[in-house]
Amino acid sequence: MSFSFSAVKRLMKEAAELKDPTDHYHAQPLEDNLFEWHFTVRGPPDSDFDGGIYHGRIVLPPEYPMKPPSIILLTANGRFEVGKKICLSISGHHPETWQPSWSIRTALLAIIGFMPTKGEGAIGSLDYTPEERRALAKKSQDFCCEMCGTSMKTALLPLTSGSVSSQADKEAKELARQISFKAEVNSSRKSSAGPSNVSGLNHPAASHEPQQDGAAAAFQDPAAATAESQNSGAAAGHEQPPPAAPSTSLSPRQRRAQQQSRRRAPSSADFNRGQQPRVNTNHTGSTVLIVLLTFALAALIFRRICLANEYIFEL
Repeated sequence: MSFSFSAVKRLMKEAAELKDPTDHYHAQPLEDNLFEWHFTVRGPPDSDFDGGIYHGRIVLPPEYPMKPPSIILLTANGRFEVGKKICLSISGHHPETWQPSWSIRTALLAIIGFMPTKGEGAIGSLDYTPEERRALAKKSQDFCCEMCGTSMKTALLPLTSGSVSSQADKEAKELARQISFKAEVNSSRKSSAGPSNVSGLNHPAASHEPQQDGAAAAFQDPAAATAESQNSGAAAGHEQPPPAAPSTSLSPRQRRAQQQSRRRAPSSADFNRGQQPRVNTNHTGSTVLIVLLTFALAALIFRRICLANEYIFEL
């Protein structure tokens, strides 16, 4: 499997940005594989996951960031299945909705933001009771990853009530809301256009936005993004033909040769129009020939009948 230089460069940059853990999330690649990361996120406050610390894997494709990563939870949580690729708009289940401007940090915030939402039957989603989720959140603090050796007790910084924690919570909620809003817009468009086999939170409308920081691109106004994509589609659909070369650059002899070649090369439409009368003439000639043969045959039969009657009278 070959990896592109741009993917390696991008992942090394993100690894440097996420090197230091925060009190809400942390992610780093494995020592022997830059394309597999292990992450840890804290359950969103004021939810069934409050107090929980959850660990998982992010498997990135060789084409990253042009294609989305796959996200797998390793800690029991009651919202996502353990050891199974979860289905979100930022995961590998929906490459059509992935934006290259998103990053691993965007994926971490999206996981936190989507944990309190309903699973609605999506792949890898669960709908446990609030009591079960609270029990799993308390139990998750004792989890230790056997693959990377990360312990949940030391994976994140202690929770504080500072501006950084509040900002991370706001970004996670805003990201989940924006993706959910885009999903509703996309679902309404597909229902008006015809039957569709995708719906729900995990199928937002794909937008083509320029390269930006992951969190900043995720929080753009969806209405503006939709208008921008429509304008770009209209511009692509009505592409102007290239201007004709000026005739002043041709010599008089070249212009005469060009005019003669245009006269000698009839278009396909002219050729069809020229062939049409011949087809009609052939059809008319066949009809006249059939009529003449019919009259000749009738005359021959009439003559035979007359000769037969004369023979009878002579007897």
